[in-house]
Amino acid sequence: MKSVVFDLDGTLADTSGDLIAAANACFEGIGELPQLDPVRDTSTAFQGARAMLRLGFSRLGQTPTDAKMQEHFEYLVGFYGDNIDRHSFLYDGVEDCLTELKKRGYILGICTNKPEGLAEVLTKRLGIRHHFAALLGVDTLPVCKPDAGHLLGTINELGGNPSKSALIGDTITDRNAAKNAWVPCVLVTFGPDGPHVADLEPEGLLDHYDQLPDMLDVMIKN
Repeated sequence: MKSVVFDLDGTLADTSGDLIAAANACFEGIGELPQLDPVRDTSTAFQGARAMLRLGFSRLGQTPTDAKMQEHFEYLVGFYGDNIDRHSFLYDGVEDCLTELKKRGYILGICTNKPEGLAEVLTKRLGIRHHFAALLGVDTLPVCKPDAGHLLGTINELGGNPSKSALIGDTITDRNAAKNAWVPCVLVTFGPDGPHVADLEPEGLLDHYDQLPDMLDVMIKN
């Protein structure tokens, strides 16, 4: 069976606005001004909560202890969970693409380094959860991307075959996960790193979701 596995943040949806708002709420909660810019720091947002916290505290000239960092992390994640879809939106063409892929016989999954519970909530709020036969988050398995086990575990959950699968992502983490699993990778050029993802030499580059079904038909043979 042919399977297509998607990353979530920065690939299916632009979630940077809500991620950065959560980080800034953390800094405001300790009496500081917002430290992250919703435009300039988009790439950092897609690297995760701790990356945003490290950037913000570096701008304040502070280095929190591990215990304090964990405390801030938990606050950020809690705030984000309560405000997960205020600014997030699907990239253009996503829903039509998912529908078309299923019509062509592909089974779809999500492999994300977002906690599984948050990914479940977000995909339901965005109205796309029903398209995916499996969703694995950063905490679903003992390993996560770029470890091959995370991607291969998702393909296995789908009942797929790595030789007839592809990973759609937006960062070097996705590229390396696919490379480690010996699975073709398509990187979107409309994510935070834009056309620079070409430097990662994926098997495909995606400028718009209406291109993906035909691209995969060539990449994944029956």
